[in-house]
Amino acid sequence: MTPPPNSISSRNVAVIGAGAAGLVAARELRREGHTVTIFERQKQVGGLWVYTPNVEPDLLSIDPDRTVVHSSVYQSLRTNLPRECMGYSDFPFVTRPDDESRDPRRYPDHREVMRYLQDFAKEFKIEEMIRFETEVFRVEPTAENSCKWRVQFRSSSGVSGEDIFDAVVICNGHFTEPRLAHIPGIESWPGRQIHSHNYRVSDPFKDQVVIVIGYQSSGSDISRDIATLAKEVHIAAKSDAYAKESSIYSNLHFHPTIERVYEDGSVVFQDGKLIFADAIVHCTGYKYCFPFLETKGYVNVEDNRVGPLYKHVFPPALAPGLSFIGLPSMALQFFMFEIQSKWVASVLSGRVKLPSEEKMMEDVIAFYAKLKSLGIPKRFTHFLTDPQWTPMFEKLKPHEAVLISQSEYFNWIAEQCGYSSIERWREEQYNIAIKKDDDNFRDEWDDDDQLIQEAYRDFAKFIPNKVWST
Repeated sequence: MTPPPNSISSRNVAVIGAGAAGLVAARELRREGHTVTIFERQKQVGGLWVYTPNVEPDLLSIDPDRTVVHSSVYQSLRTNLPRECMGYSDFPFVTRPDDESRDPRRYPDHREVMRYLQDFAKEFKIEEMIRFETEVFRVEPTAENSCKWRVQFRSSSGVSGEDIFDAVVICNGHFTEPRLAHIPGIESWPGRQIHSHNYRVSDPFKDQVVIVIGYQSSGSDISRDIATLAKEVHIAAKSDAYAKESSIYSNLHFHPTIERVYEDGSVVFQDGKLIFADAIVHCTGYKYCFPFLETKGYVNVEDNRVGPLYKHVFPPALAPGLSFIGLPSMALQFFMFEIQSKWVASVLSGRVKLPSEEKMMEDVIAFYAKLKSLGIPKRFTHFLTDPQWTPMFEKLKPHEAVLISQSEYFNWIAEQCGYSSIERWREEQYNIAIKKDDDNFRDEWDDDDQLIQEAYRDFAKFIPNKVWST
């Protein structure tokens, strides 16, 4: 139900992070009439997409006292989705033929994504809202008024301060705190170990035998990157759906998961095969981590489930003053950030109402119970995709698949706040792309020309006089 115009409120809102989620959150909040302050610990916008050759001294990122590097981008990284479907709905991620320094490929490199985010920030004057080189170290409700939030921060020069806000939107990403595979015997295994968070280039693995654990996006990319210089690359993956020979790299081999490693350097896989390896690369994902957030235990992370959260965004007892943008993984990220941000902005203004705390909590409990009944582990709570094309979920029945369907999620939020949901062409491009995993899929494509045409017809609605190259 939409309240009358005179009940619309403007709030003073803090946004934590100026990556792809924080930038669009700030824009939507300001569009809705809110006053916005963005806290960003780096010198520039971009978040995850800010590349640095620097890595952490602890290559597994286990040491709690380590110097944390906040980027996980490797030098060879290219997008695993075509650029048309990656961008925000009204700011198309198109080629820039007037600028020779830009990457014109459909699956561009990380530098092009970074330039796109910089273009977005410039177009919507986002930087004027940002406090750069300012790290937030505590967010908590104020003692005086539980409807207000205290944000404590520290600048790069060491100056600390605090401000009070009506609401806080957390957009700090989830690609900094690595998850590691449990491997029996690893404590005495003599080889080198590294998490993909600290992988940048393949040079350190020249002429080595390397194990790559995991074969999602980063595992697929990094294994091929290392294969250009390594003697052998052995991929250990949970699903045999990925086990196919490479058409380019004869030194790339697939195995089931690791059973055990030994102090003589040997690695034994679940099928009994044994090899001697020089290095293990953990492409095993990340943990959600909010070290600055203090809610007296109400919001917690358990086996990578952030909860309790209503629709992955609002903690029922703390809504709408606290919200999270961008927790679900696998989904069309930029579009998801945008539509979640529209919902948060409209809820904070009062234009859209949330259910009562009790109703939201009932929904959360029912959601968790349904996941459990389907045998979906807690760590996949924030997993949105098209289940039909995802091996671990392809056996779900249609009424069960709704639970993790990104389309259903987008449609629900769009209906709540009165905005258009995902375009047909965008959804279809995503569904085609996530099925691809051959060596050349980024450069050889001919199965979605009609969808590209549909996309560019939509793009013309936003900047009709702009001439783009397709």
